[in-house]
Order: sequence, then C-alpha cells, then structure tokens
Amino acid sequence: DLTLAATLARSSKDLEEHEYAVRSVADALAPYCTAMNVPETPFVLHLPNVMHLATDVAGVAHDSGASALELAAALHPSAAVGGTPTKVAVEMIAELEGMDRGRYAGPVGWMNAHGDGEFGIALRSAEIVGDHVRLFAGCGIVAGSDPEAELAESQAKFIPVRDALSAG
Repeated sequence: DLTLAATLARSSKDLEEHEYAVRSVADALAPYCTAMNVPETPFVLHLPNVMHLATDVAGVAHDSGASALELAAALHPSAAVGGTPTKVAVEMIAELEGMDRGRYAGPVGWMNAHGDGEFGIALRSAEIVGDHVRLFAGCGIVAGSDPEAELAESQAKFIPVRDALSAG
C-alpha cells in the first residue's frame, strides 16, 4: 500500500486531474469567502479498495448569509465530475455518454434550520428501479489517461456497492 500511495502521490497524470478538481472547488467557493485555505499538495486517502488524492479546501464565509445548500449548488458540478471548462465539458459529456446520469455525482449531506451543513459528492452510487440496479462510478480522464487503467479503476469503485447489495 505504501508503494502504491507513493506512486499515486507522484503521478503527474493524477496530480493534474486532481488539480482541476481542487481549482474548480476553490473558484466556486471564492465569491462566498473572505479567506480560503487551499493546500498545494494533496494527501492520499486510503479507502478499502482504492486510493485517491484528496485535498481539504476550507474557507471562512463572509456575511452574505449563503446557506450550505447554496454553497453546494455553487459547487455542482465540480471538475471532478463535470470536467473543465465545466459548461462546455458537461455538454460534451452528455452528448458522448448518451445517457442520463440521474442523481450520479449530486450533492449528498445535511443542512440544519440555520443553513449550516455539510455536503459531499455522490461519486459512487446505485439506482434501484424494480429488480434492476444501475451502478455509477467515474474516473478523471485527462490527456495522460490509460483507457484500460481507467476501466480497472471504475470497476474497483463498483466493488463496495456490489458487495453491499449481495450481502445477506
């Protein structure tokens, strides 16, 4: 695991892909913040079946009164799921994929009566309709992406959902 983590942390392809996502989050939050902390170097997040580069972006909201839900709306979709430049990329993805993503990659989380809350991106999900289950997972595709490696990564991301559905 340490060797794989070190390889990921030094991968120019993965660092480029991650930088697009972090930049889009920082750019989307900037109008709502008086100060932001955007670390230059990501850390490796170890999950049961995959590792990801991760960066915790933090900001101090100004007094605009924006709720957590408004911030989530400003962030969606980030470059992590919509590409960049986002408007053009989202249109191209819709045309190339030829499918409705439904709720895939939408914000999930909570918000209280004061507008405070916490949201994440539903990067792995499943849609159940009757006796059919459709799994969703994605990969960041950049110029240096290897199609076979991206397919293997997306298949690995399906494992937890598949296992949860087959347990019992």
